[in-house]
Amino acid sequence: MVRGSLRDGVEAGAEQRAAELAAQVEATGPPGPGERDPDDDPDDDGDEDEPEELVWQVLDVAGRVVAASQPLGATLPRDEDEVRLAGADQPYLVVTEDADRDEDGGTAAYGVVVAASLEDVEESTDALVAPLTLGLPLVLLLVGGTTWVVAGRALAPVERIRREVEGITGDRLDRRVPEPPARDEVRRLAVTMNAMLARLQTSSERQQQFVADASHELRSPLASIRQTAEVAREHPGALPEGELAEAVLEESARMQRLVEQLLLLTRADEGALVRTHRDVDLDDLALTEARRVRRAGLTVDTGAVAPGRVQGDPLALAQVVRNLVDNAARHATSAVALAVTDHGDAVELAVEDDGAGVPEADRERVFERFVRLDDARARDAGGSGLGLAIVRETVAAHGGTVAVSGSSLGGARFVVRLPAAYRDERS
Repeated sequence: MVRGSLRDGVEAGAEQRAAELAAQVEATGPPGPGERDPDDDPDDDGDEDEPEELVWQVLDVAGRVVAASQPLGATLPRDEDEVRLAGADQPYLVVTEDADRDEDGGTAAYGVVVAASLEDVEESTDALVAPLTLGLPLVLLLVGGTTWVVAGRALAPVERIRREVEGITGDRLDRRVPEPPARDEVRRLAVTMNAMLARLQTSSERQQQFVADASHELRSPLASIRQTAEVAREHPGALPEGELAEAVLEESARMQRLVEQLLLLTRADEGALVRTHRDVDLDDLALTEARRVRRAGLTVDTGAVAPGRVQGDPLALAQVVRNLVDNAARHATSAVALAVTDHGDAVELAVEDDGAGVPEADRERVFERFVRLDDARARDAGGSGLGLAIVRETVAAHGGTVAVSGSSLGGARFVVRLPAAYRDERS
């Protein structure tokens, strides 16, 4: 780079001198034999045989020298970039310029050739070789070492995170990766990984609890069937005729309902709870469940049921309404109330009862799986503890919400809010 820059400077100076000589030739003709170059140093006592740093010649159309800065013993070439002159240790850079002069009888063509010494360029370049030979490797080593140290310090937290992640297994999801103090991308990566590990731990614990609860729930009807069968086998005639069959049918039906609910929750965990999307009249589902519960002897108020249409899976939404109505009927003393309200962008389903209600501290926990608020309640009356969990999962899969509060009847009020179907589709 230094050599190229210095060479460009020499070339620019030679071109400028050539342009000046060409202008002089066109104006007054070639310099006379005794005319001295104004750029020459009059006090120069150098060797007469040694060429000056900048020499020039004016050539006629035949290539003869008609003027020169000093005798060179040879004609400067016009078709070469560099030339070696006698008595010079370094090459000369050659530039040319054409000049035309009007003379008697026509136009005379001349060529101006200027040669500039490259001695300073060579000396400056040579002076840089030793420092660069020694300095460049040192600079490279310094930069490489600095990069190694900086990169190592920057990637050290990543290596610690990698070692920690390598030791995390399915039974050690409670472990967390170290979070570096610097608030940079590595810290954000560590925070994100810890949040992911927390989600995995929660999911694993939830799955383990789910399996344990499901095993416990399935063990009860199996134990009841086994106990009844053993009594019938060991003590023939101890049970009234048909009681064994009724017990087996009752417990198997209970087990079937439990298995169906477990499969439904499994589909919810897999994101496959909503299979179809079409218009569903929520008021029709509410009125259907009201008629079913009335046959059980309860008073059901449906005066607040108004038309309300949503989009979703009809079977899944019917299960939501049935679970809420069954829950209300199970805890009601004598009355249940249903209401459907269209709010324009959403449709609300409210199911109330006049039972004991849900304590405020348990209004979120009641939607968890296998939760029974009344531990003393018999299983036939208390259900499996999955109904409200299915309601929450199904409503969430449809983009809605469910909440519980106190009812004006004295018991619990469950409210499901679902996005309404498009108006143009309902009109």
